[in-house]
Amino acid sequence: MARSHLTLAALATSAVPGLDVTGARSYSLGGAGDFDSALLTTTDGGAVIVRVPTSQAAETEQSADLVALRALTTGIRSRLPFDVPQFLGQAPVAGTRALVYDYLPGRHIAVEEVPPGDGLAGSIGHAIAAIHALPTAFVGEAGLPVMSATECLAAANSVIESAASTGLLPTALRDRWRDAAADHSIWQFQPTVINGALTADSFLVEDDGVTAVLGWSALRVGDPARDLHWLLAMNPDATDGALGAYASTRQVAADRQFTQRAMLYAELEVARWLLHGREVRDQSIMDDAVAMLDGLVDRVHSNAMNPLSTATGPILAVGDVEAMLDRTPGDHPAADGSGGYRRSGGMKPVADDQSDISSSSA
Repeated sequence: MARSHLTLAALATSAVPGLDVTGARSYSLGGAGDFDSALLTTTDGGAVIVRVPTSQAAETEQSADLVALRALTTGIRSRLPFDVPQFLGQAPVAGTRALVYDYLPGRHIAVEEVPPGDGLAGSIGHAIAAIHALPTAFVGEAGLPVMSATECLAAANSVIESAASTGLLPTALRDRWRDAAADHSIWQFQPTVINGALTADSFLVEDDGVTAVLGWSALRVGDPARDLHWLLAMNPDATDGALGAYASTRQVAADRQFTQRAMLYAELEVARWLLHGREVRDQSIMDDAVAMLDGLVDRVHSNAMNPLSTATGPILAVGDVEAMLDRTPGDHPAADGSGGYRRSGGMKPVADDQSDISSSSA
């Protein structure tokens, strides 16, 4: 049963000495159903958020997110053109813990609602570029994953072969993904700091600008293409605006190889859903994933866009992936950075490294 606002307020005051709460209301942004959450107003006119995980997967995600937020020191945050949540305190409760964060204003926007042009799309591109431009050293110092290009390729190969081992992966997709993984020309890249789980839901916006980025549980050094594949589901003009802003901010080219890896990551999310269903022994999830894989095959065969590699068939547009996922019944997994899943309204990227970091200094 969900905890009451009064209970959550009491936990928050226990977690943060001196916190004086004057009101509480529901707060559902970022993991609705995964957490008992409330937005609390305080006597100084401010606001904080208190969250208590309602499952082991949510607990794992919360722990990973806390490790990442602590790694994002004041100096690192000063390099970002947006706000990141601040951890304020914690209190034990029923075998887990309530965490309190500062409240960051802003609203979410669906990926299809990003308008064409350089406004909000450009701000999103600039925000992602700022993450990727962070110095990499702090990530390893915090005990978070640091992956080379070779390790990113190995992680993708692992997903492909694990999906193939189920016997449920269509041969056309298996061969397509294997060919893309074998095309080493598209795997020549410089790893960067990445959020690792970005989607449109990660951003808070006001007017035409990004004000905050939420959800850092998959923070790592890895392939920057993982943070960008969801952009390709936007209006083409908005995609161009975001990628153009990204490229100009980082002074790099969002080349064809970059886009090919992003497309591959988008398609592999369906394979990860299949593997999740097998892991939790949920036949309905596996049936859902098989239907999505069949849909991928149909779209790949009917799409005349560029190939993932010189040996594969045409790329499946990410917009097609997202549209298909939105049409499927049930929820889909979201990244928690440690191999667990939380329930969400749409498919989200899953971290490449599956190690458990919940035991870090959270």
